[in-house]
Amino acid sequence: MEVYERVENVKSREDLITFINHLRVDLQSNRDEWENITLEDFLEAMEAWINDMEGYYLHSNQPVPKQPSWKTIADILYASSMYE
Repeated sequence: MEVYERVENVKSREDLITFINHLRVDLQSNRDEWENITLEDFLEAMEAWINDMEGYYLHSNQPVPKQPSWKTIADILYASSMYE
């Protein structure tokens, strides 16, 4: 299962922990596929994606979260790996 597919399975704290582990392993295994491999770039992308995330949810026909869920945190972390 690809990392982006695992985001959909995040429903609890434990699921998020497992997702973060898979995200870390993916960075180690597929570094060339990541857009943001430094902490500085990752955090910059995270800031930008959170600022723009309403558009992502609206474009993908998902409700815009009013309060972040465990899945929202997974969405943010995954998007930060590639958001430009």
